[in-house]
Amino acid sequence: MRAEIEQAIALLAKKDPTSLEEALALLQDTVFSFSMKVCGQREDAEDTMQEVLVKSVSHLPKFDNPRALIVWLYRVAKNRCLMSRRRSKFAPNKELSLDQLMPDKLELELLAKEVPASPETQAIRGQQARRLHEAVQKLPPPYRIILVLRDMEGLSDDEVAEITGLKPGNVRVRLHRARLFVRQELAHIGLARRSRANAPGYVRSGAAENSRLQRSASCKAMFAELSNYLDERLDDSLCRDLEEHFEGCPPCRAFLASLETTIEQLRGTPNARLDRAPTAKIRRQLLGKYSFRRSGEFRP
Repeated sequence: MRAEIEQAIALLAKKDPTSLEEALALLQDTVFSFSMKVCGQREDAEDTMQEVLVKSVSHLPKFDNPRALIVWLYRVAKNRCLMSRRRSKFAPNKELSLDQLMPDKLELELLAKEVPASPETQAIRGQQARRLHEAVQKLPPPYRIILVLRDMEGLSDDEVAEITGLKPGNVRVRLHRARLFVRQELAHIGLARRSRANAPGYVRSGAAENSRLQRSASCKAMFAELSNYLDERLDDSLCRDLEEHFEGCPPCRAFLASLETTIEQLRGTPNARLDRAPTAKIRRQLLGKYSFRRSGEFRP
């Protein structure tokens, strides 16, 4: 949503009521789309959008920097989303264990045998989008907020850290585990479907859990660095080590490809559409409560 924020800043610089209303319309779209991804409920997203709009209108003329506006806007929207009346439907607050997010031996074997999607499978893309949404909603809120901001809204690690109050290193840890969780949720659906066709009765049993112990130490160490590798945040030496491992480990290579596909799907998630007709009325009513000074400032 960065382009919309930059456009809003350009409109605010004109310092007139018409441009301000156009900027508010862009920010409404931004907040609503973000809120839908986090809250998962249209009514909560609309409530969040309206509350953020009310809080922002008197502050907007003071912003002349897109980054400052991005951080302020998402911080306010994030806090409101976490306080939504449907917050009881959020996934429970819990820590995601890296070991629990790693694949077992059977899953790695199935991934290594997987073939690229054929044209006939394109018909299930709509189902995949729905499953992606459901997987994101299952994430505990502290992880979901970071995943949405970073992969679905396109913000940087530093911006996410400033919005959430976390250190950039902690942002990276939670982002990686959130990505692995979503990949796991999507993979289990597909793998279970294929396994039922080839080996009926497949479930994640105790035997499957025990097979986690059969993974090599090098595989386990590699999983902790996958997001840093895909985001090109590793030094050359560690990159070479990982790539050498992938060359000799087809299952890990297949897992990396499945994680990369998940991240691409997250980044390609379409933004939710907002009905502009009723929101235009809200903007006009709100702006009607303020007068515009020549200095470009608002006052009640």
